Amino acid sequence: MTELYPLKFEPIIKDKVWGGDSLETHYNKKPAGLPNIGESWELSAVADNLSIVSNGFLAGNNIEEIIKVYMGDITGDSIYEKFGSEFPLLIKFIEAREDLSIQVHPGDALARKRHHAYGKTEMWYVLKSEKGAKIYTGFKDDVTREMYEEAIIEGNIAALLNVEIAEAGDTFFTPAGRIHAIGAGIVLVEIQQTSDLTYRISDWNRKSSGETTRELHTELALEAISFSETGKNKIRKKQELNQTENLVNCEFFNTNILYFNTTINKDYHLNDSFILYICIEGEFFINSNGSSEKVLKGETVLLPAVIKDISLKPVGGARLMEIFINS
Repeated sequence: MTELYPLKFEPIIKDKVWGGDSLETHYNKKPAGLPNIGESWELSAVADNLSIVSNGFLAGNNIEEIIKVYMGDITGDSIYEKFGSEFPLLIKFIEAREDLSIQVHPGDALARKRHHAYGKTEMWYVLKSEKGAKIYTGFKDDVTREMYEEAIIEGNIAALLNVEIAEAGDTFFTPAGRIHAIGAGIVLVEIQQTSDLTYRISDWNRKSSGETTRELHTELALEAISFSETGKNKIRKKQELNQTENLVNCEFFNTNILYFNTTINKDYHLNDSFILYICIEGEFFINSNGSSEKVLKGETVLLPAVIKDISLKPVGGARLMEIFINS
């Protein structure tokens, strides 16, 4: 069988009423005639949104097809045993030109019960933010179900939320059940379980294209919300040059950040997992098995689990996110 290599994918561009043009102008996402790019799905196994390989001899095949052929060589043996041909993570770039809806995601148990799907735990890494831009995350104080239901009726749910100012380099971790919203003026990377389940709680009375307010999922959200998810949530790490720094380590994904200006060697023999690289600044080369793949700002690359020894060579300086699943 032909040797595997670092895989790139065609971004899936999503037009959103709250989107803008930063993903096109700063992260090389092509608009395809869409006026407001809100999301670019970099790697997706969501039904009807399967990512297509864009480089090498596997170009034109989708993520599900290549996993069916290569199995654990792509994802890692333990991950393949658990997820089969469904890739377990969804990677997005998001621009919020306006406030996104206040929402919550179900956990695995509730998602299986209601939708026969996985739940949605996620994290955000802020790439850009306007001065004073906000992240809404969790409740600011202890909230009872009765207090929450009263706020819903009165239309002031936002008054109960913990609000934090977001700056480039901030990380926010959102386990399933934590109420949240991305505020206006923010561009970020989202890493999440493979799930498209969102319960919209409030949409700031925003109108859809048909001049009607968007659908809310008040009753569905009520059972999904964790009222104990309160308080500050921002993670701010000092990044040391040429040192890999952990941002989030949970059962669904492990995410690191690396800012480097010299060649970095990586040994993944102890990882039974694929590796994802997201280039968020500069550009670099992945050198493996005698070949070299250039990665540009805004690109996401899947390193198959079978590849264990690589080197990362920056062009000047580069910043990347490194994601895998603990095995």
